[in-house]
Amino acid sequence: MSEQRNVYDILVERGFVEQTTNEQEIKELLGKESVTFYIGFDATADSLTAGHFLTVMAMMHMQRAGHRPIALLGGGTTMVGDPSGKSDMRSMMTMETIGRNAQCFRKQLSRFIDFDHDNAIIANNADWLLDLNYVEFLREVGVHFSVNKMLTADCYKNRMEKGLTFFEFNYMLMQSYDFLKLSNLYDCKLQLGGNDQWSNIISGADLIRRKEKKQAYGLTLKLLTTSDGIKMGKTMKGAVWLDSKKTPPYEFYQYWRNIEDVKVEECLGLLTFLPMDEVRRLGSYKGAQMNHAKEVLAYEITKIVHGEEEAIKAQNAAKALFADGGKSEDMPTTNVNTAEFAEGKDILTLLVETRLAPTKSEARRLVQQGGISVNGEKVMAIDTKFTLENLDADGVLIIKKGKKGYHQVKPVS
Repeated sequence: MSEQRNVYDILVERGFVEQTTNEQEIKELLGKESVTFYIGFDATADSLTAGHFLTVMAMMHMQRAGHRPIALLGGGTTMVGDPSGKSDMRSMMTMETIGRNAQCFRKQLSRFIDFDHDNAIIANNADWLLDLNYVEFLREVGVHFSVNKMLTADCYKNRMEKGLTFFEFNYMLMQSYDFLKLSNLYDCKLQLGGNDQWSNIISGADLIRRKEKKQAYGLTLKLLTTSDGIKMGKTMKGAVWLDSKKTPPYEFYQYWRNIEDVKVEECLGLLTFLPMDEVRRLGSYKGAQMNHAKEVLAYEITKIVHGEEEAIKAQNAAKALFADGGKSEDMPTTNVNTAEFAEGKDILTLLVETRLAPTKSEARRLVQQGGISVNGEKVMAIDTKFTLENLDADGVLIIKKGKKGYHQVKPVS
């Protein structure tokens, strides 16, 4: 390890660390050697989300400090589903879907983590979980787990009222076994995860100590939540995705541009690489100045996720839309077949197709509350239709939702 600041101090200062199995030992370990650590990603969708991004940033800080990440894709555990933080049992997914999602995760993570020359590892727990002999697994792993102790874990207590299935009950054993396998395969000594993973993480470290007589450590990371305690990274349309096809860079930028004032400093520390002096300076802004801090936050996060070019385009688009009432070539755009305008395209359908509203009932509510305008004119009726005659001088419809949501509809032949 080269002489540099201990990454543990960096993670603490930037606000990442929630709980640790042994703070002093972890700090000493990270200061004296290159540590192999892992974070798990269950392949429940075909893209990582804004919620995953915080853990990805932690991995990036760790790798920059000389430590080796393992990104563990949950091809096996996704077949079961983690009950942590869930009130309902996760829906079952096919092996083909899970495998395809894992490949998408692999591709996305490669944009943030350097996997060349063994600097990091991508593993998939399907490689060892799917072919397990159940009786052997019980003898090797199950014998080390107390059911009484497991039932005190928050991830299980939260599910007991609705009914915790034995299917889900196995998840802690499987995740613990992952840590054991990675310890044996790659000398992995540390597991990182969201704070809702605490019970699973300490169970894995304990299993390694019992079976291998080796030290293993766990560290949980802050969960990004709103001031009301709701997980950040959700909009009325659903999750904020890192895939530009699912959440375009402009929408991604706008999400962070519009977060609560009280969350700006926290997000600058966690989700950007800006020096902490700058983070604290921007976080101290009040009133109108806070808008500048939010623009910096949105730009910096978008730059990391989508690249500098897309970040600049998103920032310019946002500024142009406010400056001249909604004109920008970088505005999110939906192409609609010209023929669909022949009999008139109704506003509710347009709002759903442009993803300004997730459903027609939500679109109806937006119109009725006066939150929608088209080409500068407020839409007052839910049955309003638009034809080619309603297009502006540039041949488009500019739909505005609220004060900050813009979308361009362009007829194409």
